[in-house]
Amino acid sequence: MDIRNIAIIAHVDHGKTTLVDKILHATKVFRENQDTGELIMDNNDLERERGITIFSKNAAVEYKGVKINVIDTPGHADFGGEVERVLKMADGVCLLVDAFEGPMPQTRFVLQKALALGLKPIVIINKVDKPNCRPDEVHDAVFELFFNLDATEEQLDFPTFYGSGKNGWFNDSLTQSEDITPLLDGIIKHVPQPKVSEGPLQMQITSLDYSSFLGRIAIGKVARGTVKENQPIALMQDGGVIKKQRVRELYVFEGMGKKKVSEVVAGDLCAVVGLEGFNIGDTIADADNPEALEVISVDEPTMNMQFSINNSPFFGRDGKFVTSRHLRDRLMKETEKNLALRVYDTDSADSFMVYGRGILHLGVLIETMRREGYELTIGQPQVITKEIDGKKHEPFETLVVDVPQEYASKVIDLVTRRKGEMLVMETKGEMQHLEFEIPSRGLLGLRTNMLTNTAGEAVMNHRFSEYKPWKGPIPGRNNGVLIAKDNGTTTGYSLDKLQDRGYFFVDPGEEVYRGQVIGENNKPGDIVVNSNEGKKLTNHRASGSDAATNIAPKREMTLEECMEYIQQDECIEVTPVNIRMRKVILDENERVKQQKRMSAEAV
Repeated sequence: MDIRNIAIIAHVDHGKTTLVDKILHATKVFRENQDTGELIMDNNDLERERGITIFSKNAAVEYKGVKINVIDTPGHADFGGEVERVLKMADGVCLLVDAFEGPMPQTRFVLQKALALGLKPIVIINKVDKPNCRPDEVHDAVFELFFNLDATEEQLDFPTFYGSGKNGWFNDSLTQSEDITPLLDGIIKHVPQPKVSEGPLQMQITSLDYSSFLGRIAIGKVARGTVKENQPIALMQDGGVIKKQRVRELYVFEGMGKKKVSEVVAGDLCAVVGLEGFNIGDTIADADNPEALEVISVDEPTMNMQFSINNSPFFGRDGKFVTSRHLRDRLMKETEKNLALRVYDTDSADSFMVYGRGILHLGVLIETMRREGYELTIGQPQVITKEIDGKKHEPFETLVVDVPQEYASKVIDLVTRRKGEMLVMETKGEMQHLEFEIPSRGLLGLRTNMLTNTAGEAVMNHRFSEYKPWKGPIPGRNNGVLIAKDNGTTTGYSLDKLQDRGYFFVDPGEEVYRGQVIGENNKPGDIVVNSNEGKKLTNHRASGSDAATNIAPKREMTLEECMEYIQQDECIEVTPVNIRMRKVILDENERVKQQKRMSAEAV
């Protein structure tokens, strides 16, 4: 059968998943009257809540007798590890670019990987129905990006399609077509058939799936030969390990699901059931003539965090999995499918160092574990430094900010204070487009500050660029925090009297414990406050003294905001029900002793 394997790549929010929806509808995967909703491929709860793709997924459609395997990829830089491995399954890529924003940092990152693998690109300029869109300028910018990334002559001669995914049309010119069939015709015409070399079976595992009925499922593209049901195979792993195993069942992709088959020929994507102990990057090879494919290389992590068991006074109230064994098993299981993640043991049996691509990458892991019933404590995120030529180096990122012109000076001030350097400043319609180079440390807590200072108008994106010499200290949070003095329940009376000290992360009637961070101080320095004191009642009433309390609502903090907010001596308690910030040392006297010890050591 005629086959085309395409990956859809783009910056976050440029419309990849919407395009996949339209392809599924155009090729009649669903019944006419079937209610499918939007963003069909984003079927994970977290993806639907956040409106972003986190895990790459496969679908297969048939158009004019050709089977098109479509791979939907994440657009966020923190999930680049997902994209790097699934591109191995594709023979061509559809690069989706917003007709107003043009190529963005993640566009460059993913495109670089695709071009290096020699994939044939098709450029799709989406959202041409938006006001202020500039498709011709964006096309020139895309060509320049291809040129800068050392694309070959053949790759530079890319076909371009224009359209609007939301309105369901794409055409090879700016004139509106009836539907997206011109794009599907273009995919069949321009994307080559899978390259198939002669020889015995070779298939690299590039993705994992799990079924409670079938167990772990290996997914990849058959690069050579044929894989059959009940066939004995050699599983080739890193370090020259070869395991003899047998394929139990085989599935190919069909529509949104999978179809059981007896054999799969080279060039098609398939799911293999029955293998044990495999990892992403392993090769399924012929049992008699095993030959391994090159192992998938994934960029290094840039950030680490300490994951520990929950040791707060409220330990074990909300979660099912609370021991260090539970935590370790879950983290190790995650490393099997999350290639950009690393987990290391520490001196303490209760703590683990987890390395990832960024705040969002680690935040999604913590949020997933929390929903599964885990309780844990996480420390402040730290960037990973390296020693190069005897000098300390740290990761730097390219930061891109689009902001209304009246706020541009505030953005520049915020970024330069955090050791960022401006590289580009240009006007795009009514927006100012700014590009900076900034240490990864400088990004911690920057998003919240920037949204506050730009009335929520700033659009900020960043991606890792390279390691550069250490830039020196970066100012962190200026204000101190309000810390609960005792265990108990907060009262409206106490919070009302403390309002002039700062604002709170708790409401009246919430249970708190000694050492918990319950608010932000208006000034530098931490204050321990009594938030649990009730009003002493007498049998006398005085006019005016019983005025109703008027307390400002608490400030809700998301997990990522808490991760950016905490300092070195603080941590976050995460349970299925609550997210609380607290001091690492809960007792105030112990904290004072610790500070004195550290000051003495520093001297």
